[in-house]
Amino acid sequence: MKFSQSYLGKLRKIVGSRLVLLPGARIVMHDRLGRVLLELRSDFKRWGLPGGHQEAGDSIAETAIREVFEETGLKITRPQVFGIASDPRHETLRFPNGDRTQTVSILFHVRKPRGEPKFNPGETLQLGWFALDDLPANMMPNSRRTLKAFARYRRTGKAQMI
Repeated sequence: MKFSQSYLGKLRKIVGSRLVLLPGARIVMHDRLGRVLLELRSDFKRWGLPGGHQEAGDSIAETAIREVFEETGLKITRPQVFGIASDPRHETLRFPNGDRTQTVSILFHVRKPRGEPKFNPGETLQLGWFALDDLPANMMPNSRRTLKAFARYRRTGKAQMI
């Protein structure tokens, strides 16, 4: 979906670059080896987890499924919640174009995504599978926090509030 046609794109026409509070989804996809799929984002030129903002009429699970497909070309089913990220110190972003958002993201994980990874160069520059103990240095801070929370969730089985 083109940004200008999205809920946020339409909202930006009204509010400009001012801070907007948004619901969103962030997804940890892991393979049989425990590696996670990261994308090199075209906006920040940093590695991050697939995810995005909820569109009007979508459930948060539908948001996760749509964002994974748009950003990676992979299909997922039944994403499982493992936490919520809402700390404004970490979930407030200023985009290179000056837009600001504060997000409350539902954190999902899925195993065995289907399909072959492919991406839209408008959003993603590269995709890669990484071991949790060998993540790229140039990473979005909120994605790094999410992966630490995911590791705690796997260790404890308890939902993470970050």
